[in-house]
Amino acid sequence: MHDSSATGNDFFKCDFCSSGWTEDRPMVEGHKGSLICASCLSLAYRQVVVVESGEAFGDHDACTLCLMHKEAEPMWRSPVGAEAIVCRECLIRAAVTLGKDREYGWSAPAKD
Repeated sequence: MHDSSATGNDFFKCDFCSSGWTEDRPMVEGHKGSLICASCLSLAYRQVVVVESGEAFGDHDACTLCLMHKEAEPMWRSPVGAEAIVCRECLIRAAVTLGKDREYGWSAPAKD
């Protein structure tokens, strides 16, 4: 999300935890400026992709990153703001994107 009341890097905030962007907090951007930080991506990816225990989409839910309602796909809901959700497909895409950035050395959580 973009916080118009903030300045500098705090202008860019994770839609899922509201933390501002920093050099050690990489983020992946979705549609219309939506953002997910590496920490939230790791939590969501582990729950939905690795453990396969994501929540089902409700009637009025839409993925914060792709803006789509995907009934047949599991999703993760932010524990901080219930309106921020991310679908399985976006989690996989964001993980691939962030995993390619060698500067951060992030990798998707694996099964134990």
